[in-house]
Amino acid sequence: MPYRFDPAGENPDLLPLAARRALDRAGRRLSRVSWQSLSLDVRRELIELGEEAVVDVGAVLALTNLATPLPDEIEPIPDPPPDRVPDEIPLSLGPARRLSLGTWSSLGPLDRYALAKIAEKGRTDRAAEAYAEIIGHTAVSTHLGASGGARMVGVGEKPVTVRTATGRSVVTMSESAFRKLQSADVGKGDVLGAARIAGILAAKRTPELIPLCHHVALTRVSVDLELDATTWSVRILATAEAVDRTGVEMEALVAASVAALTVYDMLKSSDRGMVIGPTELVRKSGGRTGDFER
Repeated sequence: MPYRFDPAGENPDLLPLAARRALDRAGRRLSRVSWQSLSLDVRRELIELGEEAVVDVGAVLALTNLATPLPDEIEPIPDPPPDRVPDEIPLSLGPARRLSLGTWSSLGPLDRYALAKIAEKGRTDRAAEAYAEIIGHTAVSTHLGASGGARMVGVGEKPVTVRTATGRSVVTMSESAFRKLQSADVGKGDVLGAARIAGILAAKRTPELIPLCHHVALTRVSVDLELDATTWSVRILATAEAVDRTGVEMEALVAASVAALTVYDMLKSSDRGMVIGPTELVRKSGGRTGDFER
């Protein structure tokens, strides 16, 4: 998808930023004549390679060898690191345009490259246009892009690690409803069994329920329910585990929440005044932010 602020975006005779990124990663320089000597299909391929999270350097080298004259060879230029905002970018953007490290690291590699490349040229007018298109509302929300458009946070560069999280919820009810639950005298059947299955199924469908959540490779989900006769309540503990690039806090919390809702549904004929909550994260491990324990 071409950038609106990039003059080459709609002009196939010019070299767009995505193609420039592909060339930089491969250590190649193409003159305008060399670029225009390539077929439109080859140019599109180079653009698509530059849009990928990880550039296929071998493919870029093979395609640029089709150019006439041949490209110049340079030292490969790495992508701007996600854990540090290059010094020239805040200077280019000016004090009115916020760019936190969290927002910067949430951007995709091409977006970071585009901002860095424009800042490198010292074009403050173009920097303002790039900020509006790439950052937009992500200055305050990593999930909302320019003009309020939604975007999924990029996690392609994060390492694949073991991620775990545990969430809990509580359903508090009347004594009569609790006694029915305790004695398994509920017309709808096995309340705790139904809640356990509902929680596990919900964890697997978290990306369908929570906007812009990533699909993660869940390796384990457990939902445990415990009756507390002192408070007439059901305590729910849900644990999710995955080997992936992003955490499973939402999977654990969704599992606990849906299990709690299922308890309510199964018992609402006995007590419509039941209270759900608090629902909270108990602990999580793995990932860049480290471990958390409530």
